[in-house]
Amino acid sequence: MKTVTKFAIGAASMVAVSAGVAGVTAYVVSQNNQPKESQTFFESFNTMPLTRAVAMDSNSMQPVDLTKAAESSLNSVVHIVATQRSKVQTVQQMPDIFDYFFGDGRGRQRQIETPEQKGFGSGVIISKDGYIVTNNHVIDGADEISVKLQDSRELKGRVIGTDPTTDLALVKIEGDDFPAIPVGDSDKLKVGEWVLAVGNPFNLGSTVTAGVVSAKSRGLGANQVESFIQTDAAINQGNSGGALVNARGELVGINAMLFSPTGAYSGYGFAIPTSIMTKVVTDIKQYGTVQRALLGIAGRNMGDETYPDEIRKEQKELGANEGVQVIEVTEGGSADGVLQKNDVILELNGKKVKTMADLQGMLAQYRPGDKVKLTVFRDKKEKDFTITLKNAQGNTKVVKKADMEMLGAAFREVPEELKRQLNLGYGVQVTGVTDGRMADSGIRKGFIILKANGKQLKTVQDLENVMKSASQSPDQVLFMTGVYPSGKRANYAVDLSQVE
Repeated sequence: MKTVTKFAIGAASMVAVSAGVAGVTAYVVSQNNQPKESQTFFESFNTMPLTRAVAMDSNSMQPVDLTKAAESSLNSVVHIVATQRSKVQTVQQMPDIFDYFFGDGRGRQRQIETPEQKGFGSGVIISKDGYIVTNNHVIDGADEISVKLQDSRELKGRVIGTDPTTDLALVKIEGDDFPAIPVGDSDKLKVGEWVLAVGNPFNLGSTVTAGVVSAKSRGLGANQVESFIQTDAAINQGNSGGALVNARGELVGINAMLFSPTGAYSGYGFAIPTSIMTKVVTDIKQYGTVQRALLGIAGRNMGDETYPDEIRKEQKELGANEGVQVIEVTEGGSADGVLQKNDVILELNGKKVKTMADLQGMLAQYRPGDKVKLTVFRDKKEKDFTITLKNAQGNTKVVKKADMEMLGAAFREVPEELKRQLNLGYGVQVTGVTDGRMADSGIRKGFIILKANGKQLKTVQDLENVMKSASQSPDQVLFMTGVYPSGKRANYAVDLSQVE
């Protein structure tokens, strides 16, 4: 469970606004704008938007009966154990006086064995054939994933994909007829509405706590894209990845964080709304990676009392009391040539925008290529603009999942003997080259990659991490610096762009 300590609610300056990480439950966009191959969440996971008997009579305002919601959701929430195996790592010691006089001055290397580590969290079954949503931080770095169901069955889990930007992950267990939870529409939640937090804190078995929705569209600065549901239902460590459920027993959020000065629950928890979750997991299942659209601006909330006097004075002169002030427009981005610095975004497709978190949550419905209507306040007048959303590469193409197979090469960590011969402290060696991007760039067998996009490579996993990050960047290029066993140094640029 991520813990946020002493945060200030209300964003200051934020970088680009991401749009493609979510979709309302049914991901509804204009037929003219949605690619034919795209699927809704319910189509992708072969399910239907289910409803259950309402546990509260809003007319008579009787106390809420949450027993049915608890009974149905308990079976859909699982316990996840993420295991990192023991590993042997080479570490560089700081040089001492003997190294300077009798060695090479670089210090000595020694190998250490890290102990096996286990992490615990929760997950939510969203389809009968075994797809489970959890937090990325629950399974991040895991070599093995074990899933324990409410009926005590233990199954092996397989990671389908992750999205660190929203802290979500999709896991699969093999089988059929699992107790999937109905997925509800978090956009319809109201402040003050009763909800249940269902998870497995403290590894004691599934636990239910009740509370109300305290706020919506909270931005904490913890994830790159966020629009949290805030609740006073108790969320503790181990609840990560568990379900936030409404009184009808529908999933409306994935528990992700708690606010605490101590690390334990002390009043507020935060859940990722299904308006974000449904889009993320649908994209992961359909494309292998999230199709994230970017509005291409940097902005800040209007009217934040914590801003310096000069910013507050500037905002007062703009003449708008709420919304998002545009402080920069990214060249080549979706808003380039349309929005201007000091525009104030008031609405998106007719929905009011009060904060950056609001804007992120609303944009999260869409994929690159979708059109959105923005209402902005400019020169003391409201103006409407239609913008076609683009991805990080500045186009509307589908971004495919990047994997090491694209490179067409095999790799290994540089052996200790070769490190000594070449006086190297780290590196990843190419042990074979077939058809692929490495061969296209002229890289030959034996090349030792020291740095990729400026980052030192110590393991093959380091290379994979840098490659995945580069494939999502605007340039989609991997710049490699290294040396051959002969001592010849070389630099290469590996094209990671994916042609349709």
